[in-house]
Amino acid sequence: MKKKEIKKLSKSEIIKNLDIFKKDLFNLRFQKNNGQLKNPAKFKETRKTIARLKTNLRGNNA
Repeated sequence: MKKKEIKKLSKSEIIKNLDIFKKDLFNLRFQKNNGQLKNPAKFKETRKTIARLKTNLRGNNA
């Protein structure tokens, strides 16, 4: 997700997306351990997206 897309989301949508990306990251870890991971760059992208969502969520509360 890009910054522009995240800025357009409401607080509830950010929280929902945050849960989805956390589950994705959890599943990526399992795939890595089982040797089934096809795109290792997805790790970095998912972690950055989670950080962007959390930052935006914190900014909206201020």
